[in-house]
Amino acid sequence: MTDPIPLSGAPGSPYTRKMLAVLRYRRIAYRFLPSSGQALDGLPRPKVQLLPTFYLPGADGALEAVVDSSPIIRRLEAEHAGRSVIPPDRALAFIDALIEDYADEWLTKAMFHYRWSYPADIARAAAILPCWRGAAIPDAELAERGAQFSRRQIDRLYVVGSNPTTAPVIEASYRRFLEAFEAHLTVQPFLLGARPAACDFAVYGQLTQLAQFDPTPMALTLEIAPRVFAWISQMEDLSGLEPGDNDWISLDAAPPTLLAVIAQIGRVYPPVMLANARAVMSGADRTWP
Repeated sequence: MTDPIPLSGAPGSPYTRKMLAVLRYRRIAYRFLPSSGQALDGLPRPKVQLLPTFYLPGADGALEAVVDSSPIIRRLEAEHAGRSVIPPDRALAFIDALIEDYADEWLTKAMFHYRWSYPADIARAAAILPCWRGAAIPDAELAERGAQFSRRQIDRLYVVGSNPTTAPVIEASYRRFLEAFEAHLTVQPFLLGARPAACDFAVYGQLTQLAQFDPTPMALTLEIAPRVFAWISQMEDLSGLEPGDNDWISLDAAPPTLLAVIAQIGRVYPPVMLANARAVMSGADRTWP
């Protein structure tokens, strides 16, 4: 039996939740470490501090710190056989990659925006998130940690493009996604068929926060997308699901509900990415939008 893969992360990290669910579904043994403290002693540090951090063998066999969930999923595909989360059909794999990227890079804007824009959401995050780094401290110290963390995150809202101009765009986009995904779940259990793809885990990761932690988007999810809310809990541990080769959909027979999900993604995400590309190529020095 191969040794469990060590990784560090936190419950409030959507990418940590994404990758833990992938590991469970693929039945890949792992050892989950807190993101700080003595458990990380002796382990290499990542070049960029992102969660989760995997500790995987490098070319010389020594452990190296690896971050960025999407490439890690592809590496695991190459190193661990069976229960793949990448469709074998190249066209369907492209759709999978598109939706995964949308979740990782766009839905996360909604997560960060809601969490640090509304008083109730700020209060919950300030009270709970610091506890995940160790709660055995006096109340006053815990409250100060929460206040400091909140100030830092609120000051970083501009980084994800959340401001008075974009807030309505982000919130309307999240509502449309919920409506489209709720309709899709009336047809099939996962985005691309009867088995989960990488994109399902990416969406799940963001929704663990948007739909099941932060009060404002949680209330919206419960109101208009109860299937989505329930789906999140089902996605957490799919180790008992037995996928079949025929459980992927055929794009030739893709249900209209999937096309609606893709259309909603295409309405906002590609235009933003194209605008970003133009800005980079032109050397523009301007925050989005």
